[in-house]
Amino acid sequence: MIKFDVPDMTCDHCVGSVDKAIKAVDPDAIAKIDLGTRTVTIETSVAPEVISASITDAGYTPSLSN
Repeated sequence: MIKFDVPDMTCDHCVGSVDKAIKAVDPDAIAKIDLGTRTVTIETSVAPEVISASITDAGYTPSLSN
């Protein structure tokens, strides 16, 4: 499981964009996106760097969270 903080995710459109970016690199990923805390938790076999790059390409600034 991977968890990212995405502080610039501010609306439902952002949530959709981040989800789409994750699904682009892993269609089978299970993403739980919490707009209130601006966090994304992902169950995936794809490397965190790949997921992070995809979210970045969508226009957001993810950082790995503990």
